[in-house]
Amino acid sequence: MASSGEEQSSSSPDWGDSGTELSAAELAGAGASPLDSGEDFEVLEDEEDDLSELPPLEDVGRGRTPAKEGVPEQAPAQDAEEPQEWLDVLGNGLLRKKTLVPGQGEESRPHKGQDVTVRLKATREDGTVVEQEPRLTFTLGDCDVLQALDLCVQLLEMGETALIVSDAKYCYGSQGRSPDIPPDAALTLEVELLEARDAPDLELLPGKEKIALANRKRERGNFYYQRADYVLAINSYDIALKVIGSSSKVDFSPEEEAELLDVKVKCLNNLAASQLKLDHYEAALKSCNLVLEHQPGNIKALFRKGKVLAQQGEYREAIPILKAALKLEPSNKTIHAELSKLVKKHADQKSVETEMYRKMLGNPGGAPAKCRDKLPWAIPWKWLFGATAIALGGVALSVVIAARN
Repeated sequence: MASSGEEQSSSSPDWGDSGTELSAAELAGAGASPLDSGEDFEVLEDEEDDLSELPPLEDVGRGRTPAKEGVPEQAPAQDAEEPQEWLDVLGNGLLRKKTLVPGQGEESRPHKGQDVTVRLKATREDGTVVEQEPRLTFTLGDCDVLQALDLCVQLLEMGETALIVSDAKYCYGSQGRSPDIPPDAALTLEVELLEARDAPDLELLPGKEKIALANRKRERGNFYYQRADYVLAINSYDIALKVIGSSSKVDFSPEEEAELLDVKVKCLNNLAASQLKLDHYEAALKSCNLVLEHQPGNIKALFRKGKVLAQQGEYREAIPILKAALKLEPSNKTIHAELSKLVKKHADQKSVETEMYRKMLGNPGGAPAKCRDKLPWAIPWKWLFGATAIALGGVALSVVIAARN
């Protein structure tokens, strides 16, 4: 289910906002499965939070039909049976679980951080099978798979087979997955827990395995970024960076060290893009600076750093950074456009500041028209007289004090 693909160094960065390290080939398969990801995807427009999926209100004030005298009142059979069969996982009715085959007891349930292996079959409401995995392995709690699966597997006992009915919110959401899962499609998952084991010790991971693990987490972050879920994207990038930054008792080759650094830079760049989307400017600036510590000429980091500073109104600092990026890639139209916009904003800012200083100096109208070219600024004679008087008074006071001493 996990997609893979080499990074294409020739692919142009997403200068607008998305900017993660994605290839067109991976983008085409971004929706292939719960573990898929893509790179260099299109710019995503910001969307307002959708509050339409709040849990429905309970029915209140619904009167009961009075029972006949002498006949005990009986609840509907369905109401009596429902709580015994289905578990409302989140309490909002959008994610439910029912045991089909019991497991080995609650003590056999897996824990967050463990690597679990499950058998998975996913179907749409019309019965169409959209996913079938005899052995799917992922780290529980790391959001490596659909939220519905990640949340419910924690409740499975070893050997248990369960049916999970999930709202689209915890599956593929409003975007769906082309071509087999339409937008806002609910899914039914049949899941069997086959195995649960502790995750490998990062200190003992060989170089290749550490690189592969970090790339899987990064690609999952790209998957969430493409779907505009920037919080989960940040979570995945953070996990990838922790894998890369963990201490190791294994010696890596220079090639493996270089590859780990390359993955780290990509994660930091993508992390900055996600933080910028959430207006976390200080965090995004820190991520950009970490990239530039390793690669001072990284165009994406320079561009995003300039953009962060511009968002904070620091045009004077942002302009030279964007100029440095443009010097590295003179043909980039997006940098040209951003730089031109910042230069104009900076000029407007200077104009406003100049006018403010004129008002502060008591000359709101500026110099007379005939003298404007010769006198770019003017100080009222009263100010000059007052300043001179203060200076002379200070000198006189010093002489008096010296004489007394």
